[in-house]
Amino acid sequence: MKNTKRYNIEKEILNFLEQHPEGARYSQIIRYLQEKFPKYPKGTIIGGFRNVILKNSQIDRIDRGLFQLRKFQNQQIKSPKNKNIKEEDFYKAFADWLVNEIEECTNAIPLGGNIFQDKWGTPDVIGIRESKRSDIIQVPTEVVSAEIKINISQLITSFGQSCSYKLFSHKVYLVIPKQSPEQDISKLDSLCIIFGIGLVLFDKESVDNPNFEIRVRAVKTEPDMFYVNKYLRKVEEKLF
Repeated sequence: MKNTKRYNIEKEILNFLEQHPEGARYSQIIRYLQEKFPKYPKGTIIGGFRNVILKNSQIDRIDRGLFQLRKFQNQQIKSPKNKNIKEEDFYKAFADWLVNEIEECTNAIPLGGNIFQDKWGTPDVIGIRESKRSDIIQVPTEVVSAEIKINISQLITSFGQSCSYKLFSHKVYLVIPKQSPEQDISKLDSLCIIFGIGLVLFDKESVDNPNFEIRVRAVKTEPDMFYVNKYLRKVEEKLF
């Protein structure tokens, strides 16, 4: 009976996942099915989806709410590269975003390179948050650091670098492409929550409009003030 609703739903789920080798989320698949079968009741679509996911051996649940065809699991999914775009092209835009969009900093500057001259690394962007003279309650200065990556094969490395910045920063943000595999984004989401690191997604194909979006807010922690003073002396004139 190839004209049944269940058959149609299964066929379209497989078709959709074929077009998304990196995997697709539950909400994406359900939305696609609703557009494909507008006359099917939502309960029929959800029930059919669950039946297919449970019984079709071609599909695996690779993370919470994330599904992928089994044949794609051991393949390295690479997004298109624009060789003219460099990682540092986003530093200034993110520094401005920290100051003007989410107001985490009163001043932020692009850094990168090896300015700190330390094997623990130099953040791509560093900023401070100071009380204004007009503020009734004055609070201590906070340091905010960020690690930005456009190479999706280095996400684990970038997370480790972000962790090291907590040594001298009150808040740390990890900034990664929204083109990253959904499975990697989901794992980093959980890790950032555990470690109190902020997670921001952006469009690595657009320097003019990276569209930074917060996935996880950074949690304020107390750094080691010895290292705060050690590293900030190197950028004191530019930052303060």
